[in-house]
Amino acid sequence: MFGNGEGVQWWSGGSGAPRGCSLSMIHKVRGWRHLPFRLFAAASACGMADSPLALLQELLEPQLTAEQHAWLARERGADAAVRDRAFTLAPRRVGREPLEVGPDERRRAQALRPGWRLGGLTRDDAARLILLLDLPPEGQASLFSDLCVGADLRESLVLYRGLPLYAADPAALLSQARKGLRSNVVSTFVAIAHHSPFPQEHFDVGTWNQMVLKALFIGVALWPIQGLDARANPELKRMLIDYARERRAAGRSVPAELWRGVGPVATAAELDDLLRALRSEAADEREAAALALAGCPLDAATAVLRREAPDLAAAIAAGELAYRREEEVIDGCA
Repeated sequence: MFGNGEGVQWWSGGSGAPRGCSLSMIHKVRGWRHLPFRLFAAASACGMADSPLALLQELLEPQLTAEQHAWLARERGADAAVRDRAFTLAPRRVGREPLEVGPDERRRAQALRPGWRLGGLTRDDAARLILLLDLPPEGQASLFSDLCVGADLRESLVLYRGLPLYAADPAALLSQARKGLRSNVVSTFVAIAHHSPFPQEHFDVGTWNQMVLKALFIGVALWPIQGLDARANPELKRMLIDYARERRAAGRSVPAELWRGVGPVATAAELDDLLRALRSEAADEREAAALALAGCPLDAATAVLRREAPDLAAAIAAGELAYRREEEVIDGCA
């Protein structure tokens, strides 16, 4: 969800709420950010029984009738060249009812593929993913690309949500993923950008930065983007600062979440921008600026925060004010 309700809640309280990342933490995370995919891909290539494919089968099969089960089994045995037909027929054959998923299955999905968020699928979504994941890696990449060309909206959404699950070489998927990000359809953008480890693991700096900036342009929340803090970078900071200045010059408000991408890599040159945000009339922007200053490695940033907003500094130190973390969705609390 985005735009209102929980979707715009970009921080959460609680004694265990984390503070901003230091630069040293960011560099360490960047150095290891491809490891989860490599481990997952190796497990998938080895045909391990406990895999995303196996979990989807386990969840879907009890919800199918004997006739529906027979249809899916038959289509899985068909040649990859004709699976596009089955992909299209899936809603009529297995239904569009929600796939029943509990907290244990969500945690298991996270263990099988770090970053995979299992919630929100329907039966036909699961069947379509099974038809793709049942293929060898090169077949997955080929069918994914072919299906994206003529897919309707619901089909394209599940194709993009499956990006972190495919055992195909990510390089074979990137071109289509970038096309999806350029779509004018907000739900397509969200299917790629939100609750998925694929962007943080495989997008280059340019693609990553454009994704974050577009999220702000179209009013989509940033907090569901995995790796948002770890992949903060100077070029993105410059783009965000320019965007904030343009909006202020036009007399428009600045999206509060914007400052999250500034704090970890801010230099003395950006302290004036952060100070102005800290003095904003909008409470959410003041809190965002305070969190950005708290996450900044500069001693001067800490001094500004303590001098200008001691109440917010105290709330951050006590863990009462912190960024909302995408990881909160693992237990279905988002």
